[in-house]
Amino acid sequence: MNSTRFITTAIFCGATFFVFTASAQDGPHTTPEIVAQAAAAGATIPPGKFRPTWDSIRTNYSTPEWLRDAKFGLFMHWGLYAVPAHASEWYEKHMYGNPGITQWHTEHFGSPDKFGYKDFIPQFTCSNWNPEAWAELFKKSGAKFIIPTAEHHDGFSLWDSKANRFNAVQMGPHRDLIGDLSKAVRKQGLKFGVSNHGIEHFTFIQPTKGATNDLYDPQWQDFYSVADRSDAACEKFLESWVAQNEELIDQYQPDILWFDNGVNRREFDAIKLKIAAYYYNRAATWGKEVSLSTKDHAYLAGSYLDFERGSRAPKELTDYPWFVDEPVLYRFGYTEGSPIAKAVNVVRLLADCTSKNGGLMLNISPKADGTIPDDQQNLLREIGAWLDVNGEAIYGTRPWTKFAEGKIRFTTKGKTLYAITTEWPANGISIASLSTTNSVGKISGVELLGHKSALKFTQDENGLRVELPTQKPCDHAWTLKISGLKI
Repeated sequence: MNSTRFITTAIFCGATFFVFTASAQDGPHTTPEIVAQAAAAGATIPPGKFRPTWDSIRTNYSTPEWLRDAKFGLFMHWGLYAVPAHASEWYEKHMYGNPGITQWHTEHFGSPDKFGYKDFIPQFTCSNWNPEAWAELFKKSGAKFIIPTAEHHDGFSLWDSKANRFNAVQMGPHRDLIGDLSKAVRKQGLKFGVSNHGIEHFTFIQPTKGATNDLYDPQWQDFYSVADRSDAACEKFLESWVAQNEELIDQYQPDILWFDNGVNRREFDAIKLKIAAYYYNRAATWGKEVSLSTKDHAYLAGSYLDFERGSRAPKELTDYPWFVDEPVLYRFGYTEGSPIAKAVNVVRLLADCTSKNGGLMLNISPKADGTIPDDQQNLLREIGAWLDVNGEAIYGTRPWTKFAEGKIRFTTKGKTLYAITTEWPANGISIASLSTTNSVGKISGVELLGHKSALKFTQDENGLRVELPTQKPCDHAWTLKISGLKI
């Protein structure tokens, strides 16, 4: 994922301007001419109604209803950076350009000229990996879709790639991690997507000047992408990026194809449009509703908007759908000793996002041996237990006319209003928004999800007042199911 410094961008959506904050870390600095040449190379776009223009994408794209209904999915960062398990998933960048991390690396593995980032590949064994067990856990978490990182900024592909020889089948675990996981996840009835952060790889490493390292080793120059950053090398790199995405599309038929901030700049429009047309036309032959997902202004049309971390999500109800990607650890990749999110905070974030027309994509961080740490597994099961009781108020819902009243979050489904509260007051719950003076209609019944009996309530000019039972049906947050309103 992206951090460091940020830029602010405004885009137009419907009748409103929205301002987004995005990381300034991005893909290679290039020209539209070089990008156009890269787009013209390689495979042709399959026949179909999508053409590589914004007008065509805008006219023909529609948001998949299953994606709007899903509300909760799992993201994951799993790759070579899980071997050192230090600092962040940007370990490769930092070990060559951050003196403190370089020193830590030297103390634990040797100097970067003797033990480089490439030397983590044999240690990324995934020796204890069981994709079926992962998929069963994901199902229990209540997630409806799964998106592993197929390639991060470090340029190591986790699938069987002909476009990139540095991949998990040819090296490291010698296994098609994306292919095996896609089969296991879909067997559980879940949607499967992939994320590709690879466009940032070309300029990802910014080595400390004068430092000794292995970045110019002739056998590994293509892996590090430091020795040659000419225009010709950039075009070749972008051609490979296009080819790798076409592989992911053709080999794994992803339900979602997610790109990080690296594709944001307008200079990349030619290759982004080619991939969009390629993906959507190919999906039509599969008979599947699919979607790209990107951040900020990367795609002017044809993409499901994503916000990195809940702190950057919309603060108000929106007229467009979106989701937040939020890590369970302090960083996105696995790091030793990182604090982990509490289930109560994840539940509250999920309810908040859902009430505003969004959803949550929770990022987990597996270890290099292919195991998911126990504390992360326990967190997923705890979230799943909450959704077992309250999922009716999350899945398939749409926002109400307002998203919140105090600590209560609202969602709707048909003619039912759900009020999700993070407080359990002994004297009951009051909702002023449901006053008889607000033309919301007369309430005919109030239930508490997970509780068998109907609840006692009154509705008057002061609002709805509900008596709660003595026994809580679950932990973290509780949902009132309200009937009879004009929705």
